[in-house]
Amino acid sequence: MTEQKREPKQDLPAAWWAMNLDELDHEIARLALLCRVSILDPGAVERVLKRDASVCGTDNPIAFAKLHDMVMLHLAIREKSAASVGQAATVAIERQIIERLSKSHPELGAPWPSP
Repeated sequence: MTEQKREPKQDLPAAWWAMNLDELDHEIARLALLCRVSILDPGAVERVLKRDASVCGTDNPIAFAKLHDMVMLHLAIREKSAASVGQAATVAIERQIIERLSKSHPELGAPWPSP
């Protein structure tokens, strides 16, 4: 039997990781808006990860469960991105995404008005 030559594994480019993180983070933003979570506030992500629904400004258990899952997925993809393109490139990608989300959804970092 002849031995097949394998090509070295190519890491995915930073643009691919940026696109995937951007799409995921837009879904996180949408779910945060549904739950009225100021997701860009310090500590908000940690509270979502701990399933602390008191971070929500409204009661929406289904959207909050999805928000938790999307944040978990973001962390998994971020870890793979850092392994592929490096920590510095991943941080730069995240900063760009946060900046775009902050501009397009300023309410994500602002306190919610009382109902």
